[in-house]
Amino acid sequence: MSMEVDGNPWAGEVALVIDGQRHVLKLTLGALADLEAGLESDSLVALVERFEQGAFSTRDVLALIVAGLRGGGWQGRAADLLSAEIEGGPMQATKVSAALLARAFALPEVG
Repeated sequence: MSMEVDGNPWAGEVALVIDGQRHVLKLTLGALADLEAGLESDSLVALVERFEQGAFSTRDVLALIVAGLRGGGWQGRAADLLSAEIEGGPMQATKVSAALLARAFALPEVG
């Protein structure tokens, strides 16, 4: 079991294995709009700040995973993930969520 976050950083992609199947996650503009709408009164800036401060919730992680999956073409719902087996568990889901945010709002480092 790898705790690496692979995917194409130049395309803002990360990968996550759910129920034994590898999924590519990406925060497209549409996925970001859906994510922001789902945050209700919150904003994407507040979400980024929570991750930077280590003050994020499991709800934040789940919302980011769902948005990233949808940006990658997944047609499921958040409820579909409630009983799903995520390779690497909650720590990997958190790492992937943070990488999604970082890759959506920053250019990858060269070299």
